[in-house]
Amino acid sequence: MKKMVVIGAGPGGLAAAMMLASKGYDVDLYEKQSYIGGRNASIEAEGYTFDMGPTFLSMVHIAEEIFQSSGKNLHDYVDLIEIEEMYQLIFDDATINMTRNERDMINRLNEIVPGEGDGYKKFMDDTRKKMNALTPILQSKMDRFYHYLRWRVVKALPQLTVSKSLYDVLSTYFNDERMKLAFTFQSKYLGMSPWECPGAFSILSYMEHEYGIYHPKGGVNQLSKGMAKAFEELGGKIHLSKGVKKLLLEGKTVTGVELETGEKVLADEVIINGDFAHVMTNLVDDGVLKKYSKKKLKKKKYSCSTFMIYVGLDKKHDLPHHTIVFANNYKRNVEEITKTLTMPEDPSIYIQNASVTDPTLAPEGHSALYILAPVPSNLSQIDWETQKEKFRELVFKTIQEKTEFKDIEKHIQVEKIITPKNWEEDILVYEGATFNLGHQLTQMMVLRPHNEFEELKKCWLVGGGTHPGSGLPTILESARITTNAIEKQNKHSVKTVNLPVDLGDAK
Repeated sequence: MKKMVVIGAGPGGLAAAMMLASKGYDVDLYEKQSYIGGRNASIEAEGYTFDMGPTFLSMVHIAEEIFQSSGKNLHDYVDLIEIEEMYQLIFDDATINMTRNERDMINRLNEIVPGEGDGYKKFMDDTRKKMNALTPILQSKMDRFYHYLRWRVVKALPQLTVSKSLYDVLSTYFNDERMKLAFTFQSKYLGMSPWECPGAFSILSYMEHEYGIYHPKGGVNQLSKGMAKAFEELGGKIHLSKGVKKLLLEGKTVTGVELETGEKVLADEVIINGDFAHVMTNLVDDGVLKKYSKKKLKKKKYSCSTFMIYVGLDKKHDLPHHTIVFANNYKRNVEEITKTLTMPEDPSIYIQNASVTDPTLAPEGHSALYILAPVPSNLSQIDWETQKEKFRELVFKTIQEKTEFKDIEKHIQVEKIITPKNWEEDILVYEGATFNLGHQLTQMMVLRPHNEFEELKKCWLVGGGTHPGSGLPTILESARITTNAIEKQNKHSVKTVNLPVDLGDAK
């Protein structure tokens, strides 16, 4: 059996480890933290459970396929609940409740602005074709320029709408500014501005409406925990609290890893799931990398960061599962976090009230709220030690004034805050850029760090820092692309054991 080492127990690393173990490889996974999941971990305190990062699962079929390819059934590990009333959007002069039900969605939009429902229908029909065309790119290795010449890629390239931003694309379907924002705010999932995000990413809002969004009972962290359990059942070994100090190299070939304990672990191949820029800055000696040297990494474009507040309340809020509050001047707010890199004066805020759907997340009669405000990355040089309390007060003031979540501070039993400084120093995210490298056209596909890392041999990448990009579905795809490429390259003789499974229906 070939010896494989995976660095990082985030969803990409876990998915790759699970698939490789199912194919007969000897896989050891090393994780610096004491917990599973990376940015998809759980935060637990005094009976409350919060997701650290992602708060819903979309395109469930990708996770199902990855489990099935490993001889497992996703639904044996994760209990999914569909959130049909997907999220509530609060603007200064309107509230829009977004639903997966197409007829209801059309009617709701038409009630606010007559005719906008027709724009929604056309958007969904057109983007369905775009999604079908782009899927081969999202599922294929893209690390050579000649890959653009593959026929299925050539057919898909016009759908990238390289000459238009995401905002431009949605402006062809909607006239009302609020409607445009309702279908472009998803660029925040990439930490980008809809006025700069490539038009191809109109698939983000489409995916939610087409495939639905799901809450795993216990939180999205259950996906990572489920993959970890399946991986160990397949013979894989997880080593928590065992950080990697550096990659072991013979010239430009990775031969294993040196742990922070000083122990050296040899391997035939190494798969990296750590934050890309952090890993290449800290685990590789100076002078080894040329394309991704420390100096060149500093010049790359990165996503924004997030200011996180997790609060356990001694009060039950019978309010939507997902709420998004838009700044009165949304464009200015986006420019603050992506261009001028200044502290938001009127922040946009996302609130997850998952305990309204899943009572396991909080004690009876209580709520577990997840509050996120996009802010600049640490490239802004904002001093979060001095600014943290002031910004926290602004977030709670905004929620008090604009939503039905009233008097939150009076009911707090548990509270945890993660600032961009914490993302960088504690969770090892380069410059605190929560959503990794930016997704500008200059940093996508062949121009993104390759799944088979181009600067080192026997070294592979998974996660948001490689192709196809950030977000849980694409991170899972990165793991599938990488493991398929390893299999093809090694011409592995051990066959996958596909157990007979009944995928069933998500609840």
